[in-house]
Amino acid sequence: MLKIEHLTKAYGSKKAVDDLTLHIAPGEIYGFIGHNGAGKTTTIKSCCGILQFDGGEIFVDGVSVRENPLECKRRIAYIPDNPDLYDFMSGVKYLNFVADIFGVPQRDRQERIARYAGMFGLTEDLAQPVSAYSHGMKQKLAIISALIHEPRLMLLDEPFVGLDPKATHTLKGLMRELCDRGGAIFFSTHVLEVAEKLCDKIAIIKNGRLIASGTTDEVKGDESLEQVFLELVEDDHA
Repeated sequence: MLKIEHLTKAYGSKKAVDDLTLHIAPGEIYGFIGHNGAGKTTTIKSCCGILQFDGGEIFVDGVSVRENPLECKRRIAYIPDNPDLYDFMSGVKYLNFVADIFGVPQRDRQERIARYAGMFGLTEDLAQPVSAYSHGMKQKLAIISALIHEPRLMLLDEPFVGLDPKATHTLKGLMRELCDRGGAIFFSTHVLEVAEKLCDKIAIIKNGRLIASGTTDEVKGDESLEQVFLELVEDDHA
């Protein structure tokens, strides 16, 4: 579903991502962990077609991000770590705006908006302007907008930040539901306990280079994911 081959991206003389190769298959929730500045956001933005990259190739469902970014964007949903929404719109107008972009039929969008707004407890707030939303409410609205066109692949940057426990539980369920339908999810997180319980596979990145990847059990062995992560990122010879 997502094929990253030898991805390289530099800012000046510093390589933010250095020869990164990862394959995410349909049905997989793939966690991406690393310290701040390790290259997680750069990788995710490159996969979305937001950032131009210097070397390598990225394919979404077999389609090249470099050669056909528009077709890739039709198949994905991206949620940044700090969603930048249109404050002047009401919640429901924003969701309809996103649905228009993706050409979601009227009946489908109404059903999906009603379902997801109900799940995240936003139904009563959809008529309010986004400017009146708290950070957590904006995060919920961004999640609903990402699900409205039923993407094949979701790319999420720290999706659980700002969510209350109930919304976190709801999002985890929706992530698994999407993968059970044959989709895939690639997301970065600092919440290692969530990654350990939720992810089928995990990749650890340090200074732009992949230092571990595989099934969650393979990566952590007999230890907790937190222990393995700290050992790997603190070992200069990793």
